[in-house]
Amino acid sequence: MNQDHELYKAGLLLHGHKCPAMPMGLRAGLAAIEQLGVERAKDGQLMAFIEIGQDHCATCYADGIQMATGCTFGKGNIQKLGYGKFALTLVERKTGRSTRVVTKPETIQRNKESEFIQYRQNGKPASQIEPALVEPLVDFVLSAPAEQMFDIGDVKPFQLPAGKSHDFNAIICEVCGEVTVESYARIKNGQIVCMPCAEAV
Repeated sequence: MNQDHELYKAGLLLHGHKCPAMPMGLRAGLAAIEQLGVERAKDGQLMAFIEIGQDHCATCYADGIQMATGCTFGKGNIQKLGYGKFALTLVERKTGRSTRVVTKPETIQRNKESEFIQYRQNGKPASQIEPALVEPLVDFVLSAPAEQMFDIGDVKPFQLPAGKSHDFNAIICEVCGEVTVESYARIKNGQIVCMPCAEAV
């Protein structure tokens, strides 16, 4: 894979800046799909559990995983576990088959020692760093063999909790006048209201 690959270009458009973490997530997602022998999810066929945290040094990883797997926050088939790790578990819903892909320490260390990461640690936004400093990192992540960058787990069974159907019913909040999905509505002072209005003092 290189920077002309359709998925990388789409991922870059979604993500907004060049960095090694987004393509790392892209490659991790593709490795998981290949290991399971499944296609990218058009709907909710797959479920992704990513182990990054909130203030994780490479949350960009999640955008690559979304692009590779088709598991997105909009479709509700991706969850962030908050462990602060560079890892993904991908589950095929129909069969319960799963695999866990973990980025190797050497891969993380290679990026960590780069001038690009030094700038990031000093607070410089990724989009403002000289392209020459990030291009070699991106090229390596896109082209290195998956086995060199990741530990790709065996296919194992995974028990997903029973899913809920999407709620298509909506109401208009009697306080603010905004539409809210019915199952999120609350009763306050005899009125049907949205959650923020219900919680307002």
